[in-house]
Amino acid sequence: MFSDERKDGSPRFGKLHFPVGLWINSPKKHFAKLGRRWPSVGSVKSTSSDTASRGSESVEMRPATKNKASRHKRISALFQRGGTGVPTSGGRGRWASEKKLADLIDPLPEDRVEPPSQGEVPGILKIYGGDISTGANYKSVLATARSTARQLVQEALERYGVAQANAEDAYVLCDVVGNVHGTDGSWQAQYLRAVGDSERPLVLQDVWKPKTGCTRRFEIRRRCDVERMAEGEDGDGSGISQARRQQSRRSRAASGGHVPPKERADNLSLRRSISEMNLSTKRRRDRKGVLSMAVGEPQEAGLAEESRLKASEGAEGTSAPPASEAEAMDVANLEQLSQCLIQPPTEHPYFLQLLGYNEKQEFVIHVMTRRRHIFGRPERCPAPDQSNYVDTFLSAPDILPRHCCVVSSVPPADPSQPRGSAMVRPFRGALITHNGAPLHRQVELAPGDLLGMGQHFLFMYKDPRAAAAPLAWLPKAWVSPGLVGALACQACGRSLQERQEAFRAYLKSREPQLRYRPQEQEALLAEIVRLQEAPNCRLGPAFLFGLCLEHAVRELEPGHLPRLIARIAQLVKEAVWEKIKEIGDRQPENQQDKGELGNLSIEEVAADLRPLMLWMANAMELLSLVQKRVLDIEKDLDLEGASHNALLSSDLETCDEAMAVLDEVIMSTFQQSVYYLTKQTLYSALPALLDSNPFTATADLSHVPELSSMPEGIQGTLAIYQATLELTRDCDLHPDLVSQTFGYLFFFSNASLFNTLMERGSSHQSLFQWAKAVQIRTNLDLVLDWLQGVGLGDIATEFFRKLSTTANLLCVPKTSLLQTSWSRLRNDYPALTPAQLQHVLTNYQLGPGRVSPECWSPPEKERDEIAHSDIFESFTDHPPLILPCDGFRLRLSEPVSDDTLHRQLTRLRRFLWELERESLPANQRAVYGLDPSQ
Repeated sequence: MFSDERKDGSPRFGKLHFPVGLWINSPKKHFAKLGRRWPSVGSVKSTSSDTASRGSESVEMRPATKNKASRHKRISALFQRGGTGVPTSGGRGRWASEKKLADLIDPLPEDRVEPPSQGEVPGILKIYGGDISTGANYKSVLATARSTARQLVQEALERYGVAQANAEDAYVLCDVVGNVHGTDGSWQAQYLRAVGDSERPLVLQDVWKPKTGCTRRFEIRRRCDVERMAEGEDGDGSGISQARRQQSRRSRAASGGHVPPKERADNLSLRRSISEMNLSTKRRRDRKGVLSMAVGEPQEAGLAEESRLKASEGAEGTSAPPASEAEAMDVANLEQLSQCLIQPPTEHPYFLQLLGYNEKQEFVIHVMTRRRHIFGRPERCPAPDQSNYVDTFLSAPDILPRHCCVVSSVPPADPSQPRGSAMVRPFRGALITHNGAPLHRQVELAPGDLLGMGQHFLFMYKDPRAAAAPLAWLPKAWVSPGLVGALACQACGRSLQERQEAFRAYLKSREPQLRYRPQEQEALLAEIVRLQEAPNCRLGPAFLFGLCLEHAVRELEPGHLPRLIARIAQLVKEAVWEKIKEIGDRQPENQQDKGELGNLSIEEVAADLRPLMLWMANAMELLSLVQKRVLDIEKDLDLEGASHNALLSSDLETCDEAMAVLDEVIMSTFQQSVYYLTKQTLYSALPALLDSNPFTATADLSHVPELSSMPEGIQGTLAIYQATLELTRDCDLHPDLVSQTFGYLFFFSNASLFNTLMERGSSHQSLFQWAKAVQIRTNLDLVLDWLQGVGLGDIATEFFRKLSTTANLLCVPKTSLLQTSWSRLRNDYPALTPAQLQHVLTNYQLGPGRVSPECWSPPEKERDEIAHSDIFESFTDHPPLILPCDGFRLRLSEPVSDDTLHRQLTRLRRFLWELERESLPANQRAVYGLDPSQ
C-alpha cells in the first residue's frame, strides 16, 4: 500500500528513521458477549435377595379387614377401564385412565373409606428403594387405610435419608407386579403402575389382587424415569402418539413439568371430571341433576325423567338393558358431558384455543405452569436434550418443531404495583400473527390478545392474575414502512390538513426515527456516505446508519438486517479506500514535479488526515451498534438451537463478515494516521530535542503549559502533539483510540530519539557527557510536563521510559559514576539492556587520556551476550491495537439533542419523501397533500 523509497534510511544506522510502511499488529478484539445433584443415601441394605415369601408379605395388617367384597365392588369402578402399568415384555397396552388416576385429587373420599375392623390400626408397608440406594433393600413405614401415596413417599424418603427440599416431587410410588425367578430367586417385574399421589396404597392392595403366580410390592422410583418408561412404549416409531400422550398430560393438566400440590389443588376444577369420582348410585343421581342444570333443564325435570325411565324399565321387564351395560352407557355420557364443565385456572395464565386443526383430539385450555412456555409440533424422533423441550404440541403440517415461545411476567416486588406484560416471540421461519398482524420479533402479550399459529390455530391469551384491560380484538391497520403509509394513508381517515400536520411534525421531530422503504435503501445509504464531507458532521454517518438498522429491526423482515449490515460495511470500506488513495496521491514523492521535495506542515497533514480520522470514529461507533444487533441474533440462535435453524446461522456468518470489514477499516485508518504523522512531521522535528539548549534568554520555563513560551527546540514536537490532539477531539474519536494513537506516537518518538542518541554517542559529536545530558533531560522534562497538562502524562511516561532512563544515567555526576559498579548500574537502570548500558559506559566522555574504570566491566558470562546483542530499539515491537468495548457516544434511544445531527436527519427525511413521491403516479402526488417545502 505504501512506497518503499525510504526504507533503507541512513547508510550506517537504518533504525534511526521511521519505517515508511507502518504495519500494525492485528488487534485483540474485545467484543462484549452480552452463563445436579446426588441424592443422599441413608438406607440400610437387606442382607438377602428378594424371595417369594418376602414379595407376598410387603404389607403386614394385624387386624383382618371386613366387608372386603363390597370395597372391591366400589373401587373397581375406578379401574374398569384398565391400569397404568408399563409392561416390560409383551404385555397389554397402557390403561386408558392412567392420566386421570395420576391426577386424581381425592379418588376415594374419606367418608367412603371403611377402616379396619379394629379401628385405625396401622400396618407396616415395605417400600423398596432401588433407585435411591442400589441393591436389594427396603424401608418399612407405618401406614393406615387413609395414608396417601404422597405421604408414604415422604416417610420413605426420610427413612432413606433424602433430605432435599420438595424431594417428594421428584419421586413416585409404583405398584409393581411380578414373580420370583425360579433359578436364582431374583425378582422379575412384569407390570408397573405409577400410583397417584392421592391414592391409598393399602386400600389398593386390599381390593386389587395380582393373578395367580404373581406377587406385588411397592417401589419408590424417580418420577422422570417412570415417565420415560411410559413414553418408551411407542418404540416402534409412534412418535405422534407419544407426543399426543405428552400433550394430554401437559395441555390438560399443567402444560408441562411437575405441579406442586398447592397448584394442583388450585386447578382442581380444570383437571377433574365427574366420572373420575366414586360412581355410587346416590352420587350418580346427584350428578344427573347437575347435568340437567348444565343443559338448561330444571332439577325437577331431571327427577321426573328418572322416574319415567324406571317405570318403563319395570314395564318392559327383560327388554331393559342389563344394569352394568346401562351403567357403562351412563358413565360414558356423563364423561362426555362433564368435559364441558371444565373451569379455567385462577392462579396461572393459560391459552384458550379458539380454532384448531383436529378439534376432536385437541384440548380447549392450555395452562402455563412454567414461566417459559413453548408451542411446537411433535417430532418422530424427539431429541433428549432439555433445550428442545416443548410444552404444548400442535399437530398441524405448518407448525414448526419449535414454533413460538411465550414468557410470562415476573411478579413485582411491591404487590401494589401492576404486573408486567408477558412476552411472545416466534422462532425463525414460524408463521405467527398477533392480533391479526404478522409477528416477526418479540412483542408484549397482553391478556385478551389473539395469537395465531400457522393457518389453523388461534388462541386467546388469558392471565387471571393481571388487571382487566381493554381487549385488542381488532387488528391494527397495516402500516407501510414509508411515509405514505405512516402519515398520509387516506384509509386511516385523516383529513388533508391532518396529514400535512403529521408530515411537518415528523420532519421536525427530534425522535431518533428514520422511515424508508426497502427500494429506497441504496439511495439512502449512498446519501449518508456523502454526508461525511459536510462540515461539522462528525458522527453523523454512524448515527444515521444506526437509525437505518433500528428501522430494519422494527419494520422489515428479519433476514433484511444482516444484508443491510453487510452493505453498510462495504460502503464504508469503499469510501475509506478512496480517501487513502487521495492522500497518497497528494504526497510530495508522488507528485510529477519532484524538483522541490519537502515535508508537509502539521496543518497540511492534519487536513489530509481529517477524513480518515472521521471514518475511524464512525466505524468504531458503527461497529458497536452492529455488535449489539449481532448479540440479539446470537441469543435467538441459543434459544432456537443451530440444528433447528440454518437461517440464523447464515445470518450470523454474514454479520461476522461485515464486522470483520469494519474492523479492517478501523485498523487501516489508524495505521495510515500514525504513519503520516510520524513520516511527514515527527521525523524532522524530533532531532531538535537532543540538540537544542533550553537555557536560553528567549525560553520562559515559568509558563510551561504555554506552547509559545517553550524553548524553540521542542516547540515543533509539541506543536505536532497539540495538532494531533485537536484533530482527535474535533473528530469525536473514541477516548481509547485517542490514547492508543498517542501511545503509538510516543513509542516511535522514543525509539527514534534513543537510536539517534546511541548512534551519536559513538561519534565525534558525542552526546554521552554530563553537560549535554542535562540539556536533554531538561527538554524531555518540559515535554513530559506539557503532556501531563493536557492529560497524556501517564502514557508519555510509560513510552519515554527508555530515553528517560538513559538521560538519568548521563546526568549522574562524573565522580559518582566512576565509583559505581556494573551490578549497581544494572540494578539502578533496569530499562537498559546489558548491551545498551555497555555501549553508554564505553563511549562516555571522561576527558582526555582517561579510560573507563574496571568496575564498569560486565562479568565474563555476560560479555558474549553483549557482543551479539543489538543496541537499537526496534520499530516493530509496538503494542497491539485493542478495540474498545464500552464508552461509546451514540445513544439511539434518546431524542436528538445535537442541532447539526438534527439538521442532517431532517434533510434525509425530506430526501426520502422526494424519492417516495416520485414513485407515486402523477395523479396521486398532490392527493396526499404533503409539500416538502413546508
